[in-house]
Amino acid sequence: MKPHPILSLIAEGEHQQLDFKFEVSDSKKIARTLCAFANTDGGRLLIGVKDNGVIAGVRSEEEYYMIEAASNMYTRPAVPFEATRWDIQGKTVLEIYIAPSPEKPHSAPDKEDKYKAYIRVADENILANEVLMLSWKKKGMQEGTLLKLSKPVEMLFHWLDTHTYIHINQFCRLAHINYYTARNIISDLMAVNVLRYHVIDKRIVYRRANSTD
Repeated sequence: MKPHPILSLIAEGEHQQLDFKFEVSDSKKIARTLCAFANTDGGRLLIGVKDNGVIAGVRSEEEYYMIEAASNMYTRPAVPFEATRWDIQGKTVLEIYIAPSPEKPHSAPDKEDKYKAYIRVADENILANEVLMLSWKKKGMQEGTLLKLSKPVEMLFHWLDTHTYIHINQFCRLAHINYYTARNIISDLMAVNVLRYHVIDKRIVYRRANSTD
């Protein structure tokens, strides 16, 4: 007999595309998770499941409406979701699925009610930086991005021939350019899918898009 779909998900533990929530008590806070999933690889929220995987069950219909409020009121642009109710062990688990979004960046209010974009890293939501924000904006531009093979770009590629990744401050020092020039170059390369971002110890770095390391 196949295990229940929810038990199979719980067995995976929390990760970049799966988050457990014992309850939903703050629509603004859950909006950050919706945005992080939408801005990254998509994912699922299991409402009514404790961090240790124990099924507690949702406590009321209000939890669904708080997710709906998070989506409609506290994400910009709104993050759509699909909801499925599962009955298991005499309790109800609410599964919320968020697809990866083509409308990045999505933002949600931080603790000071300022709207920020988040990405999902392992089982955490972290702030997207300026480079990611700019690369998403450039990807959405209908006229596309013009990429110039300048000396700094050549130096960047040469570095990545022998190193797995580079962070923006390294690039500034390597190419003797300021932060804003480095930001524009890296965001251009990400917009045309030459580079991709990676997170190491909560620090965003950049590597070749075809790198498998």
